[in-house]
Amino acid sequence: MNDFIQILFDTLLDILPIAAIIFGFQYLVIRRKVKNLPAVLAGFVMVLFGLAFFLLGLEKALFPMGTLMAEQLSSHDFLPALADGIQRHWTDYYWVYIFAFTIGASTTIAEPSLIAVSIKAGEISGGTINPMMLRIAVALGMAFGITLGTWRIVMGYPLQWFVLGAYILVIIQTLRSPKSIIPLAFDSGGVTTSTITVPIIAALGLGLASSIPGRSPIMDGFGMIALACLFPIITVMGYAQIAEWLEKRKQPSTTSVEHQHNG
Repeated sequence: MNDFIQILFDTLLDILPIAAIIFGFQYLVIRRKVKNLPAVLAGFVMVLFGLAFFLLGLEKALFPMGTLMAEQLSSHDFLPALADGIQRHWTDYYWVYIFAFTIGASTTIAEPSLIAVSIKAGEISGGTINPMMLRIAVALGMAFGITLGTWRIVMGYPLQWFVLGAYILVIIQTLRSPKSIIPLAFDSGGVTTSTITVPIIAALGLGLASSIPGRSPIMDGFGMIALACLFPIITVMGYAQIAEWLEKRKQPSTTSVEHQHNG
C-alpha cells in the first residue's frame, strides 16, 4: 500500500505540469471556459490512478517477470552442459532467441497504440491497407529486432554497428518504397514501443546482460528498444514493396486476358 501511495504522489507531480499548461492556455490564452469541466476533471483523476496502477504493475510484475525469464533461460542449469575448458557457443542460447521472438511478436499484436493506428490507416486508405496485415508486418519487425538485440548481447557486439546497418537499410527502402507508406512505416516504428512492449524489452535486455558472464547491464543491457523501433519500419516498407510488386505482376496478365477477349 505504501508503494502505491508513493507512486500515486509521484504520478500526481508528473501530471500537474501537463494540467497547468492545458488549463493555463485554455483560460489565459484562448480565454474560454472548458466544456464539460466535471467530465474533464474526472478524466484527469482516472488518468492519475490508471498511470499509478500501471507503474505499480510494471514494478511488481512485468519487470520482475522479464528479468526472471532472461535469467532462467540463460542460467547454467538450463543451458546444455559443457565440458571443462570449452567456451559456450552462441547457439546454446536458442531458447532465449525463441522467447525474444515470440514475446516480441505477441506483445506487438496486443499493443493498443498499434491497433489504433492500424485501424485509422485502414479507414483513411479506403481499404488498400489491411489493418491486420499491417499489425503482422510490425510484429515481425519487432520480433526480429528484439531477437537480434538478444543475439547482440550474447555476442557482446557494439550497438552502433547494428543501428548504423539498420538505418542504412531504412534509407535505401525509403528511396524505393511507395511514398504513401513511408510516413505510416515510420509512425509504426514509434507506436510499437509503447506501454506493453517497452517494459518487457527493457527487463529482458537487462536480465540477459546480468546473467551472461562478461556483459554489463549498463553497456549491453540497453539498446534493444532502439532496434525494436527500427525493424518495424523496415518490415512495413518491405510489406508495401512486396504488395506493389505483386500488383505489378497481376497487371500484365490482366492486360493480356483483355487483349485475347477483344481479339
